[in-house]
Amino acid sequence: MPKKHYITLAAALLSLSSLSTAFAGTETVSSGKESKPVATPCPVTYITGDFGVTFTSEYDSRGIPQPDQWKGVIAQPYLDLYIKLYSGDANSWGINSVSAQLSFWSDIGSNHSTSPAGSTTPYWEEFDWMPGLSMTFAQKFTLTVQYFEFDSPADVFSTARSINANLTYDDSSLLGPFALHPHVTVLYELGSNGWAGLHPHGWYYEFGIAPSYTFMPKSQYPITLSAPFTLGLGSGGGGTGFYGNNNFGYFSVGPNISVPLAFIPSGFGSWTLSAAYTYYYEGTTIREAIGPPVGSGANSRNVFSGALGCTF
Repeated sequence: MPKKHYITLAAALLSLSSLSTAFAGTETVSSGKESKPVATPCPVTYITGDFGVTFTSEYDSRGIPQPDQWKGVIAQPYLDLYIKLYSGDANSWGINSVSAQLSFWSDIGSNHSTSPAGSTTPYWEEFDWMPGLSMTFAQKFTLTVQYFEFDSPADVFSTARSINANLTYDDSSLLGPFALHPHVTVLYELGSNGWAGLHPHGWYYEFGIAPSYTFMPKSQYPITLSAPFTLGLGSGGGGTGFYGNNNFGYFSVGPNISVPLAFIPSGFGSWTLSAAYTYYYEGTTIREAIGPPVGSGANSRNVFSGALGCTF
């Protein structure tokens, strides 16, 4: 190839390179941004839950102390799973969300004197499973309806079944730090089995509040102090009520203190450590059925507990 042809080809390539650079510069100036990969959106979580274990000095079910449960070590592990079925406008006065729920709860005690001879699981006194639905509506109200089944792997009691409805109201936007977090519970026993002759086909009514206050809210380890109060009542008449012939069952109150375990990486869930003292005052039907327990007053009980829990 002649020398002039080499010069012409080099000039053409230089022109194309300059033109390409010019266009690239024009694109950068017009957009004002560097080219970046498209960010992948975070996946929506439809399944959440919590699990943990509570250690308590005594097991009381709706104010009724379980036989010999104020002796020994008592562990109560639990697991709750929530599956979001519907999510609407959070600011709507209609239905805001609907979730399915499946809960498991156990009572495992070192004192197995109530277990019959030959039991293969004498320490596992109770196992409960509770499927249900939860619905939030009008922004502040949450209604949860569950089927309760209480079984005893240690054969301490016959299977008990019930339907439980719980309504909560979030008053935090109204009262702020003085919010009461009230709830109302109604339970109906489906079977004829009742502990110590109580509540066959009975109705149970519960009213409660749980005011709380958080100290050092901006700290890595904020401390939350709450004081739950619960009043338990039952239908009466003919000895078939939840508390026999009496409407009053019990009331309980006591402080609960909790702190997050912030040193655990968030990828393992949100962990919390808590401790509580609960004072129970019981009605005459409960006292007549169980007699005065060891270490408690004639109509009162003192229960201490500690718990380790995780939400995810």
